Amino acid sequence: MPMSPRTLRALLPALSLAALLIAIAIVQPRAMSYFGLNLMLNLALPIAFATMAQLCVITVNDLDLSIGSFVSFCACVGATWLAESPAFGVLVLLGCILVYAAVGALIHLRNLPSIVVTLGMSFVWLGCSVLLLPTPGGTAPDWLVSIVKLKTPVVPFAILASAVLALAVHGALMGSAYGAVLRGSGGNPQAIARAGWSQLTAKVALYALAGLFGVLAGLTLVGMTTSADANIALRYTLLSIAGVILGGGEFVGGRVSPIGAVLGALTLALAGSLLSFLRISPDWQIGAQGAILIVVLALRALVNRAEARAA
Repeated sequence: MPMSPRTLRALLPALSLAALLIAIAIVQPRAMSYFGLNLMLNLALPIAFATMAQLCVITVNDLDLSIGSFVSFCACVGATWLAESPAFGVLVLLGCILVYAAVGALIHLRNLPSIVVTLGMSFVWLGCSVLLLPTPGGTAPDWLVSIVKLKTPVVPFAILASAVLALAVHGALMGSAYGAVLRGSGGNPQAIARAGWSQLTAKVALYALAGLFGVLAGLTLVGMTTSADANIALRYTLLSIAGVILGGGEFVGGRVSPIGAVLGALTLALAGSLLSFLRISPDWQIGAQGAILIVVLALRALVNRAEARAA
């Protein structure tokens, strides 16, 4: 029985990841061991958290251009204040989440373009990072390092944590009544308003969740690297957008897939390893990753066209 276009579209993120793993297994078979996967996916978890933060914002038809600098600031806080004064560090990180929620409220109340506001916030977060940690350094708390570098049996910790993240967000956003309201605020805001739900509350909630996932991305990143600097996660902005789109998300309509987004993040994390195994110069790797993204999006466009014809 042939696979329907809708089913193929849903499976495309998993198929893309599987194709990448097969390519890695052919080029470098030893990389498919526990140690190899653990090494390749060393930084996959913070990318997955950043991608989930971007997914929350895209759910309401917005785009966050500040997530990279925000993750960098959280990493700097984790390597300085959180290590030296844990209580103050936690308060600062909670304040960061509140700032994210306030940005969402500002965008909604003043009807401002999210791209412009978040672009401006990216410079604010970057400036705060430079003030806090002018040069690379700091030290990650021992408890944080022990958590993110946990050695789990059979399956690397990054894969298990990513799976838990995907399933938890999928259950909350796709399988709950309020999750449907949050998605509807991006897909059909007029219907949500007529049903008596607050658009402002929905946007604030999703921006607050984005801030929470951004904090978790920064903490896991500093736990992996054991230090930080102001520019440590700037590339996460584009990686997070690419992860959501690779995972089947759309820029409009509130169409997102938490499981697909995590699979997209893992795909991007592994793409760099494959390009290294192929001995492609680091100067060309960003372009090669972009080419991979274009190929996957082209395949999805073909599947969408086939789905439209079938309908």
